[in-house]
Amino acid sequence: MLLAINANNTNTVFAVWDGDRLVGSWRTSTDLKRTADEYVVWLDHLLSLGGMGRATISGTIIASVVPEANFNLVKFCQDYCNSAPLIVGDPGVKLGMNSLVDRPEEVGADRLINTVAAHNRYPGASIVVDLGTATTFDVVDGEGNYRGGVIAPGINLSLHALEEAAAKLPAVPIRATAKVIGTNTVACMQSGIFWGYVGLIEGLVTRIKIEFGAPMRVIVTGGLAPLFENSSKLIDTVDGTLNLWGLRLVYALNRPV
Repeated sequence: MLLAINANNTNTVFAVWDGDRLVGSWRTSTDLKRTADEYVVWLDHLLSLGGMGRATISGTIIASVVPEANFNLVKFCQDYCNSAPLIVGDPGVKLGMNSLVDRPEEVGADRLINTVAAHNRYPGASIVVDLGTATTFDVVDGEGNYRGGVIAPGINLSLHALEEAAAKLPAVPIRATAKVIGTNTVACMQSGIFWGYVGLIEGLVTRIKIEFGAPMRVIVTGGLAPLFENSSKLIDTVDGTLNLWGLRLVYALNRPV
């Protein structure tokens, strides 16, 4: 089985693939101080709850946008999974696509695997909206190449900035509201965050489609993706495992079994 690790600025996801079947995935806060020994204690417990163990893992792959976390993740794979992990973005690691942008070396590993997965699962041109620490829009052309995109502040980041900068505004959970017009402070904040980001998605998707000049599928992914299902007619698909699927594809391309 394959252990796929996707390290982002806020959370790191560990996922186990048995062929093309996702048999488990677990999310932990990205902590630069967490050691390989701590990772194994945490993951062993979760694997055991699912009736699995590390002995079944035969390969590992890592996509990371947090370079400082890589050392301990690689050490975990080497010491406890008996595997030298593939690192997305390393020289020699094939992706099966091209980054047709000004500086391909600057494209984050998360955006690369989103591109690979989107083209495989949803052939044709697409826009991948990833709701993470940042809200990113990745443009994938009909041949599966990365053509650029947009980076905007993430939902949680915006909400926390609002709470910290305005003394009278409380911390509120993010949720969809039935009405746009709030009648109390909490409802107003929740509406502003939720419908504000729906407006952001709709506005940027519309502009990207006009600029790209061809039909495009809109795919929403990331930790908060389920919250936005059925929120806009411009969203075609909500796919919470898109990046994990991309990691599986990249591993298979480089180390076919």
